[in-house]
Amino acid sequence: MTLTPFQKKLCNALQNGPLATARPFEEIAKILGSDEAAVISETRKLIEIGIIRRITATINYRAMGKTSSLVTAHVDEQQLPSVVAAVNLLFGVSHNYLRDHYYNVWFTLQAASDEQIESIVGKLSTDSGIEFYSLPVVQTFKLDVHFDAESDGQSLLSCKEKIVPAEGTEVLLNSHETAIIKKIQQNLEIVPEPFAWDPDSLKIIQSLIEKGVIRHIAAVVDYRKLGFNANAMFACMVEDERVTEVGRQLAESNNVSHCYQRTTFPGWPYNLFGMMHGHSMEQLEKIADDFTSHHKIRHFALLKTLKEFKKEPVKVNFES
Repeated sequence: MTLTPFQKKLCNALQNGPLATARPFEEIAKILGSDEAAVISETRKLIEIGIIRRITATINYRAMGKTSSLVTAHVDEQQLPSVVAAVNLLFGVSHNYLRDHYYNVWFTLQAASDEQIESIVGKLSTDSGIEFYSLPVVQTFKLDVHFDAESDGQSLLSCKEKIVPAEGTEVLLNSHETAIIKKIQQNLEIVPEPFAWDPDSLKIIQSLIEKGVIRHIAAVVDYRKLGFNANAMFACMVEDERVTEVGRQLAESNNVSHCYQRTTFPGWPYNLFGMMHGHSMEQLEKIADDFTSHHKIRHFALLKTLKEFKKEPVKVNFES
């Protein structure tokens, strides 16, 4: 999809800019050398044409006492529709993809505890007659999903996210903070003062950002419409004594958005994961080949994303 130079810059600013302010679009306008009215008008256009999926707060589920895991299974073609439907109905599922591998169904699952995840995965296996495997995170190296609209699908925006609080740390919230979180999980209203609904909203939002409860308030884009036509999960087998060093190096790549060390299971020896994005699979294959050659990694896989079954944030449920 063809965007004007200003629209591309605006896409980048809305992913990376200061949105937790009284007049966020005025602040973006200052960065872009424009005016608030133009930024609001063009932002609405980008939403209308589907470049921007939503502008909302991303909540750090770990700070809410939650945990998550990546779950996979081999599902044959006949069972795929029913299994996908069952997975998508699970409350804690945010992303669900079909990938080009024997293990073809991959989804992320959030829950209140590791035990609850194991229970959900176990029930899914029993109900479907298919063995599902959970791969929880051991280390997080990168959480970054900002796509450079000016790169024509070549690279992500360079931004490092501070991961707070520490794993396993739950932040206790008061009733006012809870009400604010409920509200900001909805799409941001594209008006001059989108936080005017509560006189204390910005003060509380800033406090929650500092505590690590809110990761950021930003636009989520449809990366395919920005030229990122190729998406693949890179997984490799790295010795335990090297995985931290190699994982940090993988996270430095301009084409990797998420990077984790995860557990393995029999038949899946790969413990280091990176989500790769680019304009073509040939580009991603070269990046994977260069990386594995440089780090002397012998065993790896690049799982091309074939279909997106679900992609939406899991809203924090304070009643559960």
